[in-house]
Amino acid sequence: MMDQALAIGIDDFREVRAGDYYYIDKTLLIKDFIRYKNKVSLITRPRRFGKTLNVTMLREFFDITKDSKEIFKGLAIMDTEYATQLNTRPVIYLTFKNCSGRIIEEMYISLAKAIRAEYLRYESLFGDAVDQASNDYFAFYQIYNMLKEVREKEGGSGEKKSYKIDITLLKSGLTELMKSVSAFFDQNPIVLIDEYDQPLIKAHDMGFRESFSKGVYGSLLGDALKGNDYLGQALLTGIQRVAKESIFSEVNNFVVYTVVDDIYAPYFGLTERETSRALQCYGFELTDEIRNYYDGYIFGEVEIYNPWSILKYIHKNKLYPYWINTSTNALIRELISNADVDFMEGFEELIKDGEVEAYVNLEASFMELEAPETLWGLLVNSGYLTVAHELGEEAYILKIPNQEVKKEFRSIVATYAGFGENRVHQLFSALSNRNIGRFLKIYQKLVYDCVSYHDVNSVDANENDPHENSYHMLFLGMAISMSGMYKPKSNRESGDGRSDIIMRSLQPDLRPHIVFEFKQGEAVAELKQEALDQIFEKKYYVELHGNVLCVGIAHNKKKCELVHKEIVVDAYGDFVIGV
Repeated sequence: MMDQALAIGIDDFREVRAGDYYYIDKTLLIKDFIRYKNKVSLITRPRRFGKTLNVTMLREFFDITKDSKEIFKGLAIMDTEYATQLNTRPVIYLTFKNCSGRIIEEMYISLAKAIRAEYLRYESLFGDAVDQASNDYFAFYQIYNMLKEVREKEGGSGEKKSYKIDITLLKSGLTELMKSVSAFFDQNPIVLIDEYDQPLIKAHDMGFRESFSKGVYGSLLGDALKGNDYLGQALLTGIQRVAKESIFSEVNNFVVYTVVDDIYAPYFGLTERETSRALQCYGFELTDEIRNYYDGYIFGEVEIYNPWSILKYIHKNKLYPYWINTSTNALIRELISNADVDFMEGFEELIKDGEVEAYVNLEASFMELEAPETLWGLLVNSGYLTVAHELGEEAYILKIPNQEVKKEFRSIVATYAGFGENRVHQLFSALSNRNIGRFLKIYQKLVYDCVSYHDVNSVDANENDPHENSYHMLFLGMAISMSGMYKPKSNRESGDGRSDIIMRSLQPDLRPHIVFEFKQGEAVAELKQEALDQIFEKKYYVELHGNVLCVGIAHNKKKCELVHKEIVVDAYGDFVIGV
């Protein structure tokens, strides 16, 4: 068994290699970067899929100011013709993953601090070798001196906080750095920007995205990447492309590599072979349970596992949902909660059937273009969904990748419907264990809270309101909550009609199949029996073999009652024995 430490939470390539942490070789990404020669590239991938580690790998390989022979020793790139390019080019590396601010001035401060690190590094390299008054370096030192002084200034008691920063200089911060680096090395730099869209997501959360993106941030990146004579190559990473904002509105040499592209596909996340080898090195085997929990992503045509979760599983030896996309889950929940009817119809189909056919825009941001296809694109780019099949012309079959991500969907559905996901789990657990009294008690409370929630939050209580069917969303939450134990089916032909919901048990020896029929009206006592009778009249159970729990439920706004009967269905589906 390997005794190398796991690099959990360490995403700096030099630290991983110099510290002798376990490393899965992704260095052939460097070969592709050189080979394709794109002027400006953007690679979009979910959080925690190795973007930062790969960007810092590129930095360490190319950076002319470093000696990286030891940390690349024995890696695949050194066996290629491109090994001669080790430490031969100047590099500017920026990471914006920690950029945030409650107000736009705080965001400016955060940006300035992110850029300051590279200014400090290059100022120490320039030293006395350059004339600060020369045209090549004058602006650099102006900005350098400004960045050294950037700070938040506390006011007196009751005074408003003030900020010392020159916005004009900040806008040109990256362009002037590139100009000076190019002059010093007589070679245009490679610019690497990690998590470029993080400031935009934070600005959106705080309500100032448009002014931020079309002001300082647009100038900072746009001027550096559009028609800049001092740019060698640039590579950016992020979750999604922000296409229409002023940042990239005129970049005609901008190449985007999304999760459906074959190029760069194997380098982010772990392939099945890499996953199996990593597990074996630490005494584990790649089982179906691990596959179901952490597999399921398709990048290009490559099957990919979540690397963060695999490392955490090896470390803790416990199947658990380790992946939480903290940077985008608040945005996604907000967008889904306010999505239109067209999207919600597809979303419900996804929850019920496990997949959905949808038009998907992977190269635009929902923040710019509020349409279902961009929201589906955000869900794919951020790792909540994966592309199962490409149908052509931006049409795809999408699916939830694995059990780990389904936990996030349970939370999303619970937020949308207005109830807690743990209560839904308790509800369905009671039902599958035949504790009908407990089920009814929890269900009545959920219905009461759920209806109250939508009475308050629905903007228009008509049939076009996506929040209208609280009961239906409640059972969608149940369905996703119990995935792995049940396969739900809703409004599908079964027997002589269409059942409301059928929950097919995946372990019928342990749990019964469940058939639900709903009625709504004032006479709940009569309607619940009518619902149960309909199950038998229409033979909704006909495709189910073994124990079947039939449940009739009647609602009248916040009031609900149910009646149930458990039966045994034989292999022919037409001989029923009451239990």
